[in-house]
Amino acid sequence: MRALVQTVSRAAVTVDDEVVGKIEDGLLVLLGVTHDDTPAKAAELARKTYELRILDGETSAADRGAPLLVVSQFTLYGDARKGRRPSWSAAAPAEVAEPLVTAYVESLRARGAHVETGRFRAHMLVDSVNVGPQTLMLEL
Repeated sequence: MRALVQTVSRAAVTVDDEVVGKIEDGLLVLLGVTHDDTPAKAAELARKTYELRILDGETSAADRGAPLLVVSQFTLYGDARKGRRPSWSAAAPAEVAEPLVTAYVESLRARGAHVETGRFRAHMLVDSVNVGPQTLMLEL
């Protein structure tokens, strides 16, 4: 699993002109799933994300009670090393990825996190205002 984590003053996901997820002063997490990921990896990455000391004063979302907006992003596993057309073969198929994205979100919520989400398999418009900007890639 890969998570691109960004500190944001605000972030929102819109699907078909409807805001489906929205946060302020928290973390925007773009989450990618590959073929060998498991629910255990999802839980560990959720813990790491929530406890990541990326917010001001070297604090975490867990320390501050900061919200998270999680958006599934299969393109994190894109490979453009050859030619101009990326390959998506390292990304898990939707039927594998969706339950693992759900497991990641549920693991965050089990830790007490306020989590908003995008909508799986939808064409989403993601709007965010980065703070810092601070962006970090986590991978398991």
